[in-house]
Amino acid sequence: MAEVISRTSLFFRAACVNHHRHHADDFSVSPVSFGLKKSFSSLKQKPLRSDFSGKQILETFNRSFRSSSVTAQSTLRIGTAQKWWEKGLQENMGEISSAQDLVDSLADAGDKLVVVDFFSPGCGGCKALHPKMCQLAEQSPDVQFLQVNYEEHKSMCYSLGVHVLPFFRFYRGAQGRVCSFSCTNATIKKFRDALAKHSPDRCSLGPTKGLEEKELVALAANKELNFSYTPKVVPVEKEAAIPTSNPALPVPHPSMSGSEEKTLVSAGR
Repeated sequence: MAEVISRTSLFFRAACVNHHRHHADDFSVSPVSFGLKKSFSSLKQKPLRSDFSGKQILETFNRSFRSSSVTAQSTLRIGTAQKWWEKGLQENMGEISSAQDLVDSLADAGDKLVVVDFFSPGCGGCKALHPKMCQLAEQSPDVQFLQVNYEEHKSMCYSLGVHVLPFFRFYRGAQGRVCSFSCTNATIKKFRDALAKHSPDRCSLGPTKGLEEKELVALAANKELNFSYTPKVVPVEKEAAIPTSNPALPVPHPSMSGSEEKTLVSAGR
């Protein structure tokens, strides 16, 4: 009996070694006693593994990691996307997108004072002055502040004659442009004085002027800009007729001699 059990044990070990070596899904064994064939068949039908799938766990982990990564990247992108000229903006501040947008914004302002701020992202003076502009805009809710990015609208700025930064132009109603100047953080008093001078409530007689005629013509002539404008027709005054004789001079009588006529003409001069 002990010999039979020993031989059976050796056969079982050999079968297991053969299974792992060839990675076979089926155990090819010969029928033996003690019901070993039945035992091996049960191993074939029900593999010795857990119901958990390592692949599913890994995929779930990867999906969770990717979701966390995308969320972190989106948060980082949102945090770094805001530029310095976009920080601290008030409700009465806006950025100009085109020449037509600038013309329309000035026309829609009516009698309201409009401050056009020309800046550049790489301008240190513009960056230093921006927080003060936001503060002044908050203190002056009735004033419209418009930002023009020089780097994005170089051609438009050239047509408007802007060659130094930071640069400001004030417009109001029928008066059109009331002042223009350049100032920095050190000379902010110039800006405050202009704001105090032109911001009081008043009514303009006539339509809103906005940009000057020559500026509109220059913008329309710029082929890089998608802007069209028909110049106003200025009526040409007729020249006054030149009189043939000077009424202030005495007219010689026909009976006068030639010498007397010359004397009168000379005296008139």
